[in-house]
Amino acid sequence: MLLEKLQSIHEKFDQLEAQLADPATAPDQKRMTALGRERRQLVPIEAAYQKYKKLSDDLRGAREVLKETHDPEMRALAEDEMHSVEAELAIYDEEVKYLLVPQDPDDSRNVIIEIRAGTGGDEAALFAGDLYRMYMRYAERMGWKMETIDYNETGLKGFREISFSLEGEDVYGKMKWESGVHRVQRVPDTETQGRIHTSAATVAVMPEVEDVEVEINMNDVRIDIFRSGGKGGQNVNKVETAVRMTHIPTGIVASCQEERSQLKNRNKALKVLRSRIYELKKAEQEAKLGADRKSMVGSGDRSEKIRTYNFPQDRVTDHRIGLTLHNLPALLDGDIDGLIEQLRIADRAKRLANAGG
Repeated sequence: MLLEKLQSIHEKFDQLEAQLADPATAPDQKRMTALGRERRQLVPIEAAYQKYKKLSDDLRGAREVLKETHDPEMRALAEDEMHSVEAELAIYDEEVKYLLVPQDPDDSRNVIIEIRAGTGGDEAALFAGDLYRMYMRYAERMGWKMETIDYNETGLKGFREISFSLEGEDVYGKMKWESGVHRVQRVPDTETQGRIHTSAATVAVMPEVEDVEVEINMNDVRIDIFRSGGKGGQNVNKVETAVRMTHIPTGIVASCQEERSQLKNRNKALKVLRSRIYELKKAEQEAKLGADRKSMVGSGDRSEKIRTYNFPQDRVTDHRIGLTLHNLPALLDGDIDGLIEQLRIADRAKRLANAGG
């Protein structure tokens, strides 16, 4: 019974609040972080419990009136109330069932995004720049904070690769659908014969993690300091402020050259390194759990082709759910929330089906 399940989670929510308020918990930052994240995950379910309980109480009250009174006017009012509440509960049932399906615990995290030009040479680098600007516009629409971490520009306003962070509400929950290979079909500006070229760029979306969640032994990290190769003024180009970190046990590399301060670049590079190690461990765990745990809209693997942007036909097709949208200029200007919402709805349907809902 849904109310019983909600009651159980309500009790868990109360326990978490008590633990977070306990002075004995405060010194353990790792535990506080874990408890805080778990509580945030349960906030929507706690709200659902309160609403569902009120509706159930209203329904019970209306039925009791019908049992206890013979007054025609009172019975008519009670019947209207009962039918109204029953209809509302029937609609709300589906919402509650979805909330009770285990959600991705990373959805509430901030993210680090990496875009890399793939096949297609300069055109692929230009497309990588288009994707970067699309996410920048989307972040502005969502009110998220965006910070560039590292980049490798071309001379045509494109990027061979660029990485940046996004900070705000439910960032990973929305942006995780962007991981994979994005393909573009268009006539390049340099094409004199009017032929359509196909190019690609790869997007990786990683949840940002705290240092208390992924511990890195700095003895296992090689740090290289070098001069920035990008824009940023005389100080950036003449002083060795850029930082490259290599995690020797895994071979994972992270770099940052955006800041004028070497210390700031070190901190940003370490943040990227931590997220990449977390992503690696998460992928290993999911591989052990099996393919059945993966969502119908894709695994988030950066080698998976997820979307095609066709300029001559003014369309964008997401191959995971077979959705085609038009008005490509608006989408590339950051109007992608509708597309992301369709992916979330598809994932929701799959989760409900798997949960027997």
